[in-house]
Amino acid sequence: MLDVAALPEAPWPDADWDALANRAAEAAIRETPYAEWLGWPSAIEVAVRLTGDEEVRVLNRDYRQKDKPTNVLSFPMIQPDLLDAVTQNSDDGEVILGDIILAHDVCVAEAVERGISTQDHATHLIVHGVLHLLGYDHMDDAQAEAMEEMERAALAKLGLHDPYTVRED
Repeated sequence: MLDVAALPEAPWPDADWDALANRAAEAAIRETPYAEWLGWPSAIEVAVRLTGDEEVRVLNRDYRQKDKPTNVLSFPMIQPDLLDAVTQNSDDGEVILGDIILAHDVCVAEAVERGISTQDHATHLIVHGVLHLLGYDHMDDAQAEAMEEMERAALAKLGLHDPYTVRED
């Protein structure tokens, strides 16, 4: 069972962020070998914090040594090589997969640049963040290509854009 909590704060607008985050996280997990988790009785928990650029800048500086805001940060709570063992052996039936944090102004600017809604772009960033929580990365070309394919597939199943195509104006 997947349990995703969205925690929006100003300047994010009112919206059904819980539903959006749940759909995005489920779509991401379905594209991985962990899809079976969605049917397990254990609660797989993800927190999605929607905050301002300044908070993301500080976190990015403190954890990644990059003193600037970024669109999305992911903080996994489980090492990727331990994911299967932890989920199968949860003592209390809950597994905290991790936290995802989105920066408002960066997300809005990227959405405008791509010609899509902020909610659609946030959906992509949550899919991307969940894949990071599951141990996927884009540090080299092969990893990036594999991760992008999972993102494309998840977003297509949600009826959304391919985030890696270049728009021709």
